[in-house]
Parts: sequence; C-alpha cells; structure tokens
Amino acid sequence: MKKTMTGAVGFLMAAVTCAVAADANAAFRAGAARGNITPELGAPIIGGFHDFPSKHVHDDLWVRCLALDDGKTRVAFVVCDLLGIGRGVSEEARRLVQQETGVPAGNILVSAIHNHSAASGLGKYFSDQLALDDYQKDVARRIADTVRCAFNNLAPARIGWATASEPAHLFNRRRFMKPGTVPKTPCGGTNDLVQFNPGYCNPNIVKPAGPIDPEICFFAVQTPDGRPVALFANYSLHYVGGVRGGDISADYFAYFNDRIQELLGADRQDPPFVAMMSNGTSGDINNCDFSKPAEKHPPYEKMRIVANDVAQKACAAYKTIQWRDSVSLGVLFEEIPLRYRRPTPEQLDRAKNILAKIAPGKKPYTLEEIYAARTVSMSQMPEGGNFPLQAFRIGDFGLVSLPNEVFCEIGLELKRRSPFKPTCVVSLAHGYFGYLPTPEQHALGGYETWMGTCQFETGSSPKMVSRLLDMLTRLRSLQ
Repeated sequence: MKKTMTGAVGFLMAAVTCAVAADANAAFRAGAARGNITPELGAPIIGGFHDFPSKHVHDDLWVRCLALDDGKTRVAFVVCDLLGIGRGVSEEARRLVQQETGVPAGNILVSAIHNHSAASGLGKYFSDQLALDDYQKDVARRIADTVRCAFNNLAPARIGWATASEPAHLFNRRRFMKPGTVPKTPCGGTNDLVQFNPGYCNPNIVKPAGPIDPEICFFAVQTPDGRPVALFANYSLHYVGGVRGGDISADYFAYFNDRIQELLGADRQDPPFVAMMSNGTSGDINNCDFSKPAEKHPPYEKMRIVANDVAQKACAAYKTIQWRDSVSLGVLFEEIPLRYRRPTPEQLDRAKNILAKIAPGKKPYTLEEIYAARTVSMSQMPEGGNFPLQAFRIGDFGLVSLPNEVFCEIGLELKRRSPFKPTCVVSLAHGYFGYLPTPEQHALGGYETWMGTCQFETGSSPKMVSRLLDMLTRLRSLQ
C-alpha cells in the first residue's frame, strides 16, 4: 500500500449532539463503499503474546462503510478488518472526513472486528501517545477515503432492521473450576476463581462463569425498487481462528460478509453491495466447547461453518423486514472520565525484579515476563483520561459503542434497558483499552481481569453503561 502522510492527530473531541426529525421533503439516502487495508507481506501479525511476520494473504483486509442521510443529518458506520484500532487512527480518520466533507467527526463510527490474523492498527500498546506509525496513517487515510466514497454513493433508499438468534457457536470461555485447580497467574496471584480457556474435557470444570448472547442484530438498506445496498450486522463471538501460520485473514467476519451477499442475490452490482459484520460484546465468548473433545477441521473450515450458519439465520430474518422510506437519524459522541488501573507497590517491585533478570538485549518472552513488563507500563500511564462513547438512533433502532473487549453481560444489560428495540452494541470502537469486565467478574479473576489485559479501574463498566443509557434516552426523547 502506498504510504500516505496525514495531518496532525490527537485533537480532543467535544460532545457532539445531532438528533432531528427527517425532512419530509428530502429523500432518505444511503451509500456504501469499501477500501483495501491489506498490509505488505512481512508486516507483523498480532493477536498472540508474540507477533510474527505475515507470509501469505488468504483474504484481503478491508474498511467497510455504510453512510446514511435523512435530509438533515448524515452519519457513517465503519468496520475495519483489524484486531483493534488505535484511538489516534479513529481521530485522524474522522478529522479528515470532517475536513473534506463537512460531516461532523462525532457522526462517524469507527470499529474493528478483532481478528487475530492481521497487522496492527494499534500502534504502541499501553501508551497515551497518539502519534501514528506508517501503517496507521495508511489506515486512517483509507478510512477517510472509504467514508467519502460511501457519501459519494448516496442515493434514495429504504431502511429496515431485524434480529435473529444463533447460539450453537457461542460458549463462555471463563469457567468455574474445582477448588484448588485454578493455576497461579503470571502476575503472581493465587486468588482466581475462574479459568480462561481451561482446555477440552478438563475434569476440573464446574460450569461457565457467565452467559452468552446469541442475537444477530442488523440493519440494512435497499434501493426503492428492492435491490440490496448494504447490511450492518453485529454478533457476539470473539473470533474463530484456524488460519495457517503466517496467513493474513479477516476470520469469520469476512466469510459472513461474502455469504450474506450471496444469499441476498447481491453479487456483481454497481455500486457493489457492502456487508459488514461488527464485533458485539464478546470479551468472554469464544467458539470452543470445552465440555467435548476438540473438533478437528482443515484451516478456515470452522470459520466457514460459523459464518454460513449466522448468515443463514440473518437471511431468514432479512425476509421479515418492514422497510421504511425514511427514518430520523441522531447521534451522540461523548467522552467519559475514567481511571486507569494502578499496580500496588508490591506488584510493581515484583515486576521490576522479574524484568531485571532478563538478559541484556532480550525481550520479555514468558508470560511472567510479559505481564511484568505490562505492569511496569501500567505504572507509567496517566491517572486517567477521557474515553469515547457513542450512541446512534436510526428510527426505532439503537446502536452504542465502547472502546474495549466488552463482556457479554454488559451488552445484555444495555440491550435489556435500552429505550430502543432492538439495540446493537459494538465493541472495539474509537480505540482499544483492553477488556471490560463487570465488577462481579473482576472479583472472580481470570485472564481478562489481570493487570495488563484489563486497563480500566474495576468500577468502569457501570459508569459506561449508565452514560450510554442516558445517551440513548436523550436520543429517544428528540423528535
């Protein structure tokens, strides 16, 4: 990809409010586009504790965008085929869109799918530095260009939404274990009550530590004569995996996008149909049934199975949509003050002692060394900051976003309490700040709660839920 220099980043977003009734004399319009963000071979693949160079492109990585215009308000929904999006990438992309189109930066959602087979859009992890590396600059530029192309494609459209359910592929990966069988953590703790990914047929498993959310939530647009234009979907499954080593891939998200296009008969259109599957609240959800022996599949086969089943359910629900010629659009973008976690003096001393034993010139390699390095990094972070939350109204359909790997219970609570039915909850939006457990899950321990995987203070999720529900309530009250 050609390296493109971009402008300054790191500007602070003020709260943006835009919620008005659609202009009865203006046609509701929609447009969609996509742009390629596949890195050059050799770019490091991230997702595990150690990155490694990419060797092959199994399927390209894309920015996908759906733009809507109700006659007074324009919004855009962006999904990127990346593990995560650095906050600076979202800010720079949205700054460019605002500069080049006049659409407010706060009217644009930018999220990532969390595939574990892509190059990094995160930049330096555990840092409040927003300066972008070359690939991040490319991604920001491509996001902005794709949004502009989606707005260029705006045309009269109808819109509708629906939900479906597919529970067969979802499992809570955190399990209560028999007393005394939870391994000691690499952070030195011995008080965990649950274990992350405890292994197949482990006799010490007692039960899952939380629920799943089987809902497939989506909205779609079509031309006035019924030709599909785009579909924005959401499903709470972390990722599937099963790639060949060194392959770049967008995981089951890509397979879903391709399959739903086929099922809807939307191939080879001009402009092309654009489907996008966003990541729901899947921080504690994966595709592994630990109560049974591990399934054996060729590379990519399980992704295809999951995506096909989800797409089939979505297609059946699509046929029930009540299409609307117009809806009112509204959006709120706000920042919430939160505190970072801080290691205790004892935790910090332990971490420094572990790192002091690493040979000069060597990087942390073992989990104990990696978490020691993360603990030291957390001690150097600011006390806290302001973090992005976003809420949309699309007629009677609601959508909210958070910048974390969000636990399933949080998404279920937001959906249950939202004044919009349905409500879609998008994770990994406008930044990446680690896992977001509930306080109750924090108390159980486990990988997702360790210092170095969970960045925010323990009480953060209730604050974020409360603010998002308030934002949805305000959008509901505006006509």
